[in-house]
Amino acid sequence: MGGSYYMGFLLMRYLISMIIFFSLISISEGGWKDVFKKEFLTAPWGKGPKIERDVCIECHTSEMIKSQYREIPSEWRKSWHYEYRVACHDCHGGDPRDAEKSMSPERGFVGIPKHKNVPEFCGKCHIGILENYLESDHGKALKTIGKGPNCVTCHGSHNIQKASIAIINEGLCTRCHSYERAKSIKATLLLTEKKIKEIYDSLKTLRSRLIYTEDDDKILFRTHVEFRALFHTVDVNLVKDRTDEFSKRLSAIEVRVQKYFQELEFRQNFTGIIMFIFIGLCITVFLLGRKSE
Repeated sequence: MGGSYYMGFLLMRYLISMIIFFSLISISEGGWKDVFKKEFLTAPWGKGPKIERDVCIECHTSEMIKSQYREIPSEWRKSWHYEYRVACHDCHGGDPRDAEKSMSPERGFVGIPKHKNVPEFCGKCHIGILENYLESDHGKALKTIGKGPNCVTCHGSHNIQKASIAIINEGLCTRCHSYERAKSIKATLLLTEKKIKEIYDSLKTLRSRLIYTEDDDKILFRTHVEFRALFHTVDVNLVKDRTDEFSKRLSAIEVRVQKYFQELEFRQNFTGIIMFIFIGLCITVFLLGRKSE
């Protein structure tokens, strides 16, 4: 009886080791250390830009400035730029730490760009979109006659939100022309945008289960940015021609995401079986122990 009890104890210890091992590797191929470092050690503790002193904000929230300019900081804090720590000086230049030099041309201060120069102003960061916009009828009209929609016309200036296909709407487009052309482009974009959102949601689910998805996150982000930039050509035929290309790239990501879910399901099922066996062994050892008494 004593030998059976000892063998049962060894089996339990072996199974506990296996459960711990598979629980750890189920985090992902990237390893639990990578996930721990990424999600905890290097994760920021708060959102928004962290600057010791920002004289731009101080001035624009003071009583000395016109009331319409005092709304700018609060609008900016609601924006996508704020979420990604894009501060005033990142767009407008100047020095946010020095009141005397905050609006100095020597420090790169730009201020409010002219209507015609807004695309280049935003294009310092949004390079791909700028290239597509300048090739579009919108861009050509703006550069030729100085009139026409620029970035601010559609996206606003300070309360800039995450780009969405909803921005293509009749109310906005008919301010300048009919909606038919934009409506056709939107219909073409719709299915691809739907697939992109589904993949984003799937990757988010995988991350919540501690699966390492950073590589696919980056690929999806680049694909999404390129796809969104394509709309700025305002070329219905080009959008239709390139949609198949983007669909193939997204399908490749979907295949990998599906494999992640299959692997996760297998490991969860395997762990469940091991736990079931472990509980059975515990009962067996307990009963053997009772008999040996």
